[in-house]
Amino acid sequence: MLGTLLLLSIARRGHTTVSSSLKYEIRRQKHSLISDWKPYLIYNPKKMYKSRKSEVPRPYRVSVEGNIGSGKSTFLSYFERFSEVEIYLEPLDRWRDVQGYNVLDLLYSDLTKWNLTFQHMVQLSRVNIQTSTSSKTVQMFERSVQNNRYCFGEMAYKGGLLSDVEYTIFDKWYSWVSDNTDIGLDLIVYLRSNPEKVYQRLLQRSRKEELSVSLEYLQQVHEAHEKWLLHGIPAKAPAPVLVLDANSNLDAMYRQYELNQEVILGTRKKLSN
Repeated sequence: MLGTLLLLSIARRGHTTVSSSLKYEIRRQKHSLISDWKPYLIYNPKKMYKSRKSEVPRPYRVSVEGNIGSGKSTFLSYFERFSEVEIYLEPLDRWRDVQGYNVLDLLYSDLTKWNLTFQHMVQLSRVNIQTSTSSKTVQMFERSVQNNRYCFGEMAYKGGLLSDVEYTIFDKWYSWVSDNTDIGLDLIVYLRSNPEKVYQRLLQRSRKEELSVSLEYLQQVHEAHEKWLLHGIPAKAPAPVLVLDANSNLDAMYRQYELNQEVILGTRKKLSN
């Protein structure tokens, strides 16, 4: 949903064309995305965030990241059946009712005027979720506040929807949060997908809010995730990244979840062969 909103914003500003470098990157990665390959973990040895440690033990935190249509909801539904897991979907209801104001409607009414407001609302709601307490031992989030900062926030700025001063304020607010609250993650599950593949999925499921999503936009979202989670641009990932092939069919995805569920649940650090 968040990705769809950003698409509408960029499209109205005329920024949906794909750069030649992005086209090259998509072509370069196409073979590796659709070929058979094993899941793997990327470790970040230097913890980037200086988040204050909780005074009491907190649950093991997992964020599932990926493109629109990559299977994030399916992933969370699979792990919801475990008694030790609490899942958190994207908080759309919070964005639709802020003391009676629908921030989504405001964004639609004036994309440039209300973009910073919307970014702040998304960031605030995700911080509230990621710092929430739970009686469960594992918390799983559909995207993270880090994703909002380093993927969709970057896309909004580069798309001309945030001015330099707005982007600076947005970044300073995030920096304060990361320095003064515990938004830390223990694992990121990256559902890595081919943009062409997820585009076909969107066409098949025909959700109203996704009708305006173009292949070009999905390629931009893919590039943003690749840069952040695989290459550390514009910042290193805040936790180990488990990369799963999300181009597979549902049965194959369930098999990947089963093989790696101990890693995903934090009970084992090494991957299955």
